[in-house]
Amino acid sequence: MSIERVWVVAELAAGNPVGTVLELLTQARATGTTVEAVSWGPDVAKAAGELGNFGATKVYDVGDIGEALPGGPVAGAIAELVKGGTVPDVILVPTTYDGRDIAGRLSAMLDLPVITNVVGLRVDGDEVSSEHGLFGGAKVARARFTGARPWIFLVRAKSFAAEASGGGAPEVVAAPAPDLGARNAAQVKARHVEEQSGPKLDEADVVVSGGRGLGGAEHYAMIEELAKLLKGAAGASRAIVDAGWVPYSHQVGQTGKTVKPTLYIACGISGATQHLVGMKGSKNIVAINKDQDAPIFSVADLGIVGDVHKVVPKLIEALKSRS
Repeated sequence: MSIERVWVVAELAAGNPVGTVLELLTQARATGTTVEAVSWGPDVAKAAGELGNFGATKVYDVGDIGEALPGGPVAGAIAELVKGGTVPDVILVPTTYDGRDIAGRLSAMLDLPVITNVVGLRVDGDEVSSEHGLFGGAKVARARFTGARPWIFLVRAKSFAAEASGGGAPEVVAAPAPDLGARNAAQVKARHVEEQSGPKLDEADVVVSGGRGLGGAEHYAMIEELAKLLKGAAGASRAIVDAGWVPYSHQVGQTGKTVKPTLYIACGISGATQHLVGMKGSKNIVAINKDQDAPIFSVADLGIVGDVHKVVPKLIEALKSRS
């Protein structure tokens, strides 16, 4: 038995599929014969075209769930489909806050396990094995299911490249959530969107990150200035997020954002394993650190041994002179 049907949990933001969903649809095309999506919200019909462009031939529309948390209704809708006989071989879920909630609830509803923290998938006949980076990606562990399908994988962002297939508009099928009673009691009372200028951290083509080597929160401004000049996003190591210098939304690493920009500049970051996991897939890495033995240099394409307080201002000055 081969891998026939692959479902992707398609989370939307502002009416559009989030970046990880497009990555998962791309991988789903290489995993199974038929790719389908499960989505929710008031804009599913609007987003269906983009889901089809990346390979989805059918979209199961859970509908507008109002102010409910997605975990209950979306997992409930998927469980109803599976129990009703519409059983996919594989379900790919993005590792977002809502994705983790959906996967956990679905696991309980179907009494099936979930494999988490996936960074790669391999298909061998009727088996799908997942890859998991260990020790900052220095080692790769592999796992696979041996029980009943569907096999549920929670996949980290930036694990695959998103590539459109040029597919047509998919069929949109209503798949309403069942009555969940108290399991759907939690409500979202307010939403707060952080103000930002420039590209999002996990979507930026250029990322400039600062670490403990900056010496103090007041020096993070030069990281932001350099990022702005390069039309990129400002990131941070866990150390300065934990120290309260910058918000968590700026954190790059295993417990923060995973980024794969064309250019990643690490300023005053030593390169702990936790940080490397989140950025080592960048196409070009530039590291600036006064410690020539800093681990960050092991993954850098260009290493500059020097004081960030001297190197970065010079770089900013050079960029301004060219503009």
